[in-house]
Amino acid sequence: MTPEQADAFGAELDAIRERVIADLGERDATYIRKIIKAQRTLEVGGRALLWAGVLPPAWLAGTAMLAASKILDNMEIGHNVMHGQYDWMGDPALQGRNFEWDSACPSDQWRHSHNYMHHTYTNVLDMDRDIGYGILRMSEDQRWVPYYRGNALYAFLLMVLFQYGVALHELETERIRSGEISVADKKDTLKGIWGKVKKQTLKDYVAFPLLSGPFAPFTFAGNMTANLIRNVWSYSIIFCGHFPEGTQEFTPEEIENESRGMWYFRQILGSANLTGGKWFHIMSGNLSFQIEHHLFPDIPAHRHSEISQEVQEICERYGVPYNKGPLPQQFMTVIKKIWKLGFKPS
Repeated sequence: MTPEQADAFGAELDAIRERVIADLGERDATYIRKIIKAQRTLEVGGRALLWAGVLPPAWLAGTAMLAASKILDNMEIGHNVMHGQYDWMGDPALQGRNFEWDSACPSDQWRHSHNYMHHTYTNVLDMDRDIGYGILRMSEDQRWVPYYRGNALYAFLLMVLFQYGVALHELETERIRSGEISVADKKDTLKGIWGKVKKQTLKDYVAFPLLSGPFAPFTFAGNMTANLIRNVWSYSIIFCGHFPEGTQEFTPEEIENESRGMWYFRQILGSANLTGGKWFHIMSGNLSFQIEHHLFPDIPAHRHSEISQEVQEICERYGVPYNKGPLPQQFMTVIKKIWKLGFKPS
């Protein structure tokens, strides 16, 4: 793409953003309030059913409802609100800079590692720490070391413990392992992580089970299972939006003096969409439209489905690949990549 083409490409995408921002209003406010109401209803209903967990149908229903509420809280509410997508409403409860979510990761740390570092330096090696989360080898350009023989195992552990993996994101464990920094250098970060992990642990595994009285074991197991479901789902959606076959990584040198149009270009090449129905998109936090999210992270995510076809048409005109596919297909390519990159290059 020539500089002139990149500028024209960027101008067309800027026009989409400006049009959507100008159109924000009551239907967007109504949408997020309905989602919040649904999330709270699912949580209250799920926790109530877990108190009757001695009956298997009640336990299964309660666990499913609680898992759905946690997914909505993390994906469609927390993630999107913390991007500032609803700051324009002026509602103190929906201000991105103050929002706290139901996750082990402190929201202030998330806003730095995700909103700033990841969305500014998307898929740039040694700058975007979402490439492998400091744990995995997710690019052939990452230097292989014997540690990566455990790539598949680390990926599985990250999946089932995802909220804790995200919580440790800002700790920069790879820099600690290499000796570049020490644990003492991250004292304040660790303090924030421990405070949030402690709060979440007490809520899910102490307070609510104790409130259940003799049914405490059922509530404990339900909370643990709901968190596991949320972790696996979040991991699957996020990894399928960033690492399936066809997505690309970049070097710091490649983004020097990057224009707005080339920034857009990089966001698209480093992202992938997932196809599905309305409720699939809602439960994914509309991160099933990862391309549009990377292009316009501050636009309410439920709007991404409305502009995705237009974005795809622009990409087609400029010869830019637009990666999309169903979740199972994309996830299989992610698994293959994780497995392959664990072996020493020949």
